[in-house]
Order: sequence, then C-alpha cells, then structure tokens
Amino acid sequence: MIKVQDIRQKFIMIKEQVEKRVLDSYLLEYIEPPRIDEDKLLILVSMLEPLGLSFSKISNYTLATMLIQIALDTHEFISSTPLDEKKRQLTVLAGDYFSGLYYKLLADAEDINMIKSLSKGVKEVNENKILVYQSQAKEIESLMRSMLRIESSLLTKFSEYFKVELWNGFFANLLLFKRLLFERNQFLQSGSSILFKSLEKMFFTGVKNFTEEQQQYLINVCDKYLERLKQTVETELYQLPNINDFLEKRTIALLDQFQPYVKTFVEEG
Repeated sequence: MIKVQDIRQKFIMIKEQVEKRVLDSYLLEYIEPPRIDEDKLLILVSMLEPLGLSFSKISNYTLATMLIQIALDTHEFISSTPLDEKKRQLTVLAGDYFSGLYYKLLADAEDINMIKSLSKGVKEVNENKILVYQSQAKEIESLMRSMLRIESSLLTKFSEYFKVELWNGFFANLLLFKRLLFERNQFLQSGSSILFKSLEKMFFTGVKNFTEEQQQYLINVCDKYLERLKQTVETELYQLPNINDFLEKRTIALLDQFQPYVKTFVEEG
C-alpha cells in the first residue's frame, strides 16, 4: 500500500484520477472539456486529511463527490451556453455518465448512506438553480442564499456525513465569493451573466437598454457582497482546526483576485 503523506501530493493524485475519468478522449471530440473545480477538490481533501483515514478512502470519497459535482456543473453548462442540438444531447449524456460513475464508486464501496446524503445535496443544488436561472428571487438576500446553496450544498452534506461541520461557514462563503467573482468578471467582459440577469430584473424591471450608470450600480451591489465575503473568509480561515498551508495559500490568492470596480476604473483611466 502506498502511504501518501503530503496533502499536496494527495490532491494531485486524486485530481489525476478525476481527470482520467472525465477527460475521455471520445467525449472530448464532441463536448467541451468538463470543468474540474480544483478549489472544491482541495477543500474535500483538506476536510478528510486530519481524520486519519487511509489514502484509498480519502481518494474514493473525494473522487465520488467530485464526479457528482462535475455532473451538476456539466448540466449547468448546458443551461447557460448556446449549443447545437447534437452537442447539447451529448453533453447531457456526459453529465449522466459522470453521475453513473459516482454511483458506481460508492455502490462498490457499499456506502449507501453516503449516496443518500449526497443525493440530498444534489436535490438542494437543483432546486436553487431553478430559482436563480428563472430569476424567481424577489430580494437580493434570497438570491445570494440560493447562489450559496448552489455552490456549497454538496460539500455541506459531505462535511455533515464526516461530522466536520466546523468547515461549513468557511467553504460556503469562500465558494460564494468565487462564484460572485466569476459572475462579475463575466458581466464586465460580455455584459451578461446569470447573476446579473437576476439583479437587472430585481432593480430595473422592464429596462432593456441599460445605461452605464445602471450597470455601475449593479456592479457596486455585487462588490459590496464580495467585500463582505472577503472579510468573513479571512476571519473564518484562521478559526479552522488543522488548516493546511496549501489551502491557506490558495484561499489568500483567491481573495486577492478581487479589486473593487471603481478602484480598477480609476487606476486604468
């Protein structure tokens, strides 16, 4: 049995196992490469690493959870990206295939309780995706709550299963920060994003051609949440038990990616 000591080594080896299963050469001829969220993988490994589990168990549980996460992300990609019919159908099948791999891994390990637990997380993610994608949220706090659940429900069920709920606040806020940063950057680059469509409907109902001032207002709304989340995560990071250096550095690097839009505009202009 290989004894893998270093968390960085564990992370790399499990990431390679994920890639081996989802970056299938045949599938990649027809679909976009599935997105592997390395931050979620690192958080999963970091939660299990102090528990004294064997590397094979850490690998099996994190691999299974990442496969169902990738299945969810693949199906979300279909909802947010214009695709021709053949590519759309194959991408749906790819997401279903990743789900099947997840079930097989946990079924082979005879861990039905873990399947039940993660299935609850999947249900919660999908319910909140409907709220966000159909712009059903009536107030901003409700919208942000749904975004948070989309990003963290699966990991929350994972942490509850292993009784490491102390991690929940940290990773939920970090993953929401990361998603808001992505949505904000997408809006700045293309003028549209899933989050900003909901914000537009919430603050400027019926408006079709947005002025620069209105766009600036929406960006400022997002920036306030990013600022608040950044401060919260910085505090929560050092309250975690057994925080590893790898995750600490990655978290700080991620938080440092955010600069308020007004500041950026002034610096560039």
